[in-house]
Amino acid sequence: MDHHPAPQLVRTLKLRAVVLFGLAYMTPMIVLGTFGVVASDTGGAVPMAYLLALLAMLFTAHSYGKMAAAHPVAGSAYTYVRRAIDSRVGFLVGWATLLDYFFLPMVIWLIGGAYLQAQFPQVPLWVWIVGFIVVTTGLNVRGIRTAERVNDLLMIFQLLVIGIFVLLSLRHVFHTGGAGALADSTPFANHATTLSGISAGAAIAAYSFLGFDAVTTLTEETVDPKRTMPRAIMLTALIGGTIFVAVAYATQLVHPGSSFDDPSSAAFEIAKTIGGDLFSSVFLAGLVVAQFASGIAAQASTSRLLYAMGRDSVLPRRFFGYVHPRFLTPALNILLTGAVGLIALRLDVATSTSFINFGAFTAFTFVNVSVIATYLRRRRAGEHPNRFSYLLAPAIGAAVDLWLLAHLDGKALTLGAVWLALGVGYLAYLTKGFRTPPPEMEFTEEEPVAGTAK
Repeated sequence: MDHHPAPQLVRTLKLRAVVLFGLAYMTPMIVLGTFGVVASDTGGAVPMAYLLALLAMLFTAHSYGKMAAAHPVAGSAYTYVRRAIDSRVGFLVGWATLLDYFFLPMVIWLIGGAYLQAQFPQVPLWVWIVGFIVVTTGLNVRGIRTAERVNDLLMIFQLLVIGIFVLLSLRHVFHTGGAGALADSTPFANHATTLSGISAGAAIAAYSFLGFDAVTTLTEETVDPKRTMPRAIMLTALIGGTIFVAVAYATQLVHPGSSFDDPSSAAFEIAKTIGGDLFSSVFLAGLVVAQFASGIAAQASTSRLLYAMGRDSVLPRRFFGYVHPRFLTPALNILLTGAVGLIALRLDVATSTSFINFGAFTAFTFVNVSVIATYLRRRRAGEHPNRFSYLLAPAIGAAVDLWLLAHLDGKALTLGAVWLALGVGYLAYLTKGFRTPPPEMEFTEEEPVAGTAK
């Protein structure tokens, strides 16, 4: 059997292309998908929650940039912590990140289902969720990849819907309250606003930022990655956060406070208020299309991560390292991710997004700590790294991430703690009671899986 050398990735991507990939991965419309849930937590101060989340993400993005420049390979938080701190800690951070990846498709399908049920209340929620799962899983098993041009069109459609939503919102506010109403401060702070409420809202709002770190997966295809990647990570977080704050502000102006018929589909209610039935239908189409595309990408990337862990014997190889002989996709992992999506039938949007964020905040915290560990190592080697970049900024990032972690939904904290406990038990098994290093994942693209079927 001939073994051809693995094809080399070509460095063609520049800053603009990498930032656009990050923004597409973040799915800008998600700010409207979770608006009602965040409004309920914050007492009607959604843009303030997004500002706090943006602050946390910028410090953490700074740390991701430092680690991406130091270790220009894929693997993200798992690799950074493994190399900067310890292989066992790296494994547990990878395990926590797996929580984020593993359950992300479930949350995407749940949000899409909640909005479709708001439009068609006679159809039970489970029908929409199962429909999303069956169609998405079928496409991923067959290895159908959404072409780059289709993704670009999808992104343009999303941005158009968001732009129209903001303009109609501002027009509605102007007609009902005059020009002065457009500069109202109550969306940032009002009589119902509390620090704990804003923190709880920011902990959910951070869900919208998931993906700013995904640009690190393009490291080996990026021109001058040590310079481009840190800038791309910061710009993705900053531009995405600015869009979120602006959209949340315009939306909160239309609907002050936090009372909705159904918080999980609140933006649909607001779309009807500002644009009538026609625009609410366009808005629903935009949101569902965005959720569908996002679900395909999330399920594909999750199955890819599980496959890498199976191939490297971090997870049982026979199941997780399986590749379908005809479709050349990690079919069992895709089916498993689809089955996990059925948990959405028992959860609400607030708990499920918090559940995802448990894994994300754990990874974010440890990436910040990795930068501090790098600072200490370089100091011991006689170097003098910048104290703000390597000590103060990551310390602030870690503190804010931990603060937001503590303000997640109570059920999510319990589920997250159980997940970590399972990870510690599994790590003890893999390392014969922590006596040997855990197996290392190799993030390579040598074997044909996930969407490479002709």
